[in-house]
Amino acid sequence: MNLFISKKHSQISGVFLIISFFILSSCRNNKVDYIAYYNSVNSIDSIYRLKNDTLTALKKYKKLFRKYPPKNDERMEEYENYIKFSDKYSRNFGKKKSLYKLIPLVAPYWKFKREDSDFFKLYKKYGIDSITVEQKVVEWKKTLNKQLIDSFRIAFIRDQAKDSITGQQSLDNFRKNAKLLKWSLENYGYPSMQKIGLETEDGVFMPMFIYLNHMAQIEDYAYFKTKLLDYIKSGDIPPRDYAEMIERYIHINHLKPVYGLKSTDEEFIKDSININHNRRLIGLQSIKLRRKITKEFLKNNLKKE
Repeated sequence: MNLFISKKHSQISGVFLIISFFILSSCRNNKVDYIAYYNSVNSIDSIYRLKNDTLTALKKYKKLFRKYPPKNDERMEEYENYIKFSDKYSRNFGKKKSLYKLIPLVAPYWKFKREDSDFFKLYKKYGIDSITVEQKVVEWKKTLNKQLIDSFRIAFIRDQAKDSITGQQSLDNFRKNAKLLKWSLENYGYPSMQKIGLETEDGVFMPMFIYLNHMAQIEDYAYFKTKLLDYIKSGDIPPRDYAEMIERYIHINHLKPVYGLKSTDEEFIKDSININHNRRLIGLQSIKLRRKITKEFLKNNLKKE
């Protein structure tokens, strides 16, 4: 009898092991890839920005945000635009639930965002007052990694330091900052804005694209060029930040542009098809779409001034 129970138990355990294996394999295979997300956003954004078909764009955004936790690119603002246009055209976007989800995405820019009266009007329309929004931003700040903030605060001050005689920035400081970034990747992952914010309480500005720019000037560049691709896929690094680092290296070494970020690159860009192909590989917008976005961004900023 005991032998029978033992065999049966062994068989059941074996079945559970097989099921567990398939579940784990499935999870690995279904790992979210934000490069695919960014390319979908770029495609959808062009539908309303270039083709003026907002309703089709909203349908596609709704489907996309069911699959991926949304981002909110600094200039595209895909999730915020989805909410605003859904409200404008009386489409269901999730109301309070989605509005609360947006707050952490704009929180790194809160110093500037809190000046946007239309933003608060939209929240008020759905029963969320400005005090509640401010409280949610405070709650978000509490989730940030204090150890990383303290470490990168020092690194950013060091990053911008210049020699009192030559006025040049120090490669030794960039090397020290590279060690810190490696340590962060190994222990906490990439120091994204959802981990360290954009500005410290005492006003130290911490835009990671500038930090990465300087990684292009030191011996560890090849390591970061490969390693940081993983963090585009995980959604921690905006494609533009990564591309800035690559193009900085290209500029220093007088090579041909890979992503064609600068307006001065135009005379060197002989094959825009190849450039756009490279952009798509990391989820960056096409040259045409990015120019349209930049033009609208600058135009809107002039209106606010």
